[in-house]
Amino acid sequence: MGATQSVLWQYYSDIKVCIPELKPNGYKIFAAEQTSQSIAMPDFKPEKDEKLAVVFGNEVDGVSNETIAMCDGAIELPQHGTKHSLNIAVCAGIMIYDLFQKMKA
Repeated sequence: MGATQSVLWQYYSDIKVCIPELKPNGYKIFAAEQTSQSIAMPDFKPEKDEKLAVVFGNEVDGVSNETIAMCDGAIELPQHGTKHSLNIAVCAGIMIYDLFQKMKA
């Protein structure tokens, strides 16, 4: 609804091109994914002025292992029960809101 007119953004058809462009510009890149070494969202403490990029995967396959290996780490949204995935829009909204709150504090 017009956000593309006021928010700087760029489309990449391949994440393997995007990540190498962000890192030299000072971005730390994290996958939104459950891994054996992921950091639980409540425990993730970004620096106030740190540049962050978060890679969100699709709802079925998540973020590929190849992409996770290119990232600086993974952030996991803790969940309870038998399901271990959320709708991507819900997950992104929760994570972006949490990161924004932590980084402006």
